[in-house]
Amino acid sequence: MPMSIPTKSTVQAWARLVRAQHSAHFLVEKALKQNGFPPLTWYDVLLELERAGQAGLRPFELERELLLPQYGVSRLIEKIEKQGYLRRNKCLGDKRGQRLVITKAGEKLRQDMWQVYGPAIEQAIGQRLTSAQTKQLSELLAKLT
Repeated sequence: MPMSIPTKSTVQAWARLVRAQHSAHFLVEKALKQNGFPPLTWYDVLLELERAGQAGLRPFELERELLLPQYGVSRLIEKIEKQGYLRRNKCLGDKRGQRLVITKAGEKLRQDMWQVYGPAIEQAIGQRLTSAQTKQLSELLAKLT
């Protein structure tokens, strides 16, 4: 099957998408760091575990939700666990398996981080686009995912 060559506008859209993502991510990470919080990946882990509730998630399920490589998630889990923001429970029916569950301290950290993360999202996107534009952007990006 022959490879198709992207149009100039497709290449331009790609470059702008990557730059916009990088710019927004940098702004959020900077705001979290300035406020003494851990990196955004911690928030993502805690959010997924909070969504899972007391049933928790198995490490491979968390990896799938985060779209990070296994080795990166393993180290991240260890760091977050060491700080007391998640715990490992034995997995019923699988003696070697484990489920990751957010702790109360983890829930509090995630909520505290949101107090910085939310306004950073607003600064990166909400203050630059109208409500109609953000809705349109969301709909366009949904087509790419």
